[in-house]
Amino acid sequence: MKKILTIVGARPQFVKAAVVSKALNEKEIQETIIHTGQHYDHEMSTVFWEELNIPAPAINLGVGSMPHGAQTGIMMQKVEDYILEKETKPDGLMVYGDTNSTLAGAIVASKLHIPVIHVEAGLRSFNREMPEEINRILTDHASSILFCSSEKGVDQLAKEGITDHVYNTGDVMYDAILRFSKIAEEKYQLSDLTNISANNYILATIHRPANTDNEDNLKSLLSAFGRVDKQVIWPVHPRNKHRLKEMDIPENLQLIDPVSYFRMMVLLKNCAMVITDSGGLQKEAYWMKKKCITARDETEWVETLEGGWNTLTGADEEKIISAVNSEPSIPWKPLYGSGKASDMIAEAILNYH
Repeated sequence: MKKILTIVGARPQFVKAAVVSKALNEKEIQETIIHTGQHYDHEMSTVFWEELNIPAPAINLGVGSMPHGAQTGIMMQKVEDYILEKETKPDGLMVYGDTNSTLAGAIVASKLHIPVIHVEAGLRSFNREMPEEINRILTDHASSILFCSSEKGVDQLAKEGITDHVYNTGDVMYDAILRFSKIAEEKYQLSDLTNISANNYILATIHRPANTDNEDNLKSLLSAFGRVDKQVIWPVHPRNKHRLKEMDIPENLQLIDPVSYFRMMVLLKNCAMVITDSGGLQKEAYWMKKKCITARDETEWVETLEGGWNTLTGADEEKIISAVNSEPSIPWKPLYGSGKASDMIAEAILNYH
């Protein structure tokens, strides 16, 4: 029986792990999960495991929040200690996406000659000022098996000289949407989450330091929110709450605590559109056929830009307002696979030698 070690630490990774872990189990691949503790707040971590029925982690490293170098270094040390304490090495170490947890796991495994398995490989924003971009590049070049969400990822890896064991599986987040959205609707009503009716609010998520740590950008975003003709609901990351206390909050902006994955699905399904600087929510908005306005100057998910389903505005107030008032110019079409990515990933791991 193949044995896989999986590293997760942030909420998008918990969602991805929920569907991939199920597929691994169905292929009788034994999986052990390490939670680095990068996200540790209950609504950012524990509730995801409870809702998504993810196998309990073997250990939570409890690293918590700290500067990038320190956080990555401590994760590396603790992951390495965990692996070296075991009598046998795993057959592979799986990482997701582009967080510090991802990079830490990839570096440790490659140094210990354990094949690195990267889910969501080949993505590039081409902005190396983003820590996530460095994490992606380094993880891909340390990986032995690489699973891409689209053919663009496969092409990008080929440009960088990576062609062996590269697969276009589609996106595991689409698997999760298909699997969990109906369950979410059965569990929560919109009225459980807000007193605003469906299609009468914009769902906002702003968390990247380029926006939240830059006072001018944050003011510009708040000003844009205040000018739209709908209510705006913003689940606020814990680290950003204190910054907003010093700002003028528009009357139409509802700041709420972070929400679980199921609650976010309900908010997303019922919103009029999305304003975000998240990576994952851009795709989820697209799959839910919601227009997305991305408060960044670049996106890894370039396919969503076609026809204006996703619009890059940065934190520019006027560009945001213009995008809010525009409509997609082409019909919606499927992107990022058929919802079978997890099964394809498990099959490829099973057959890897």
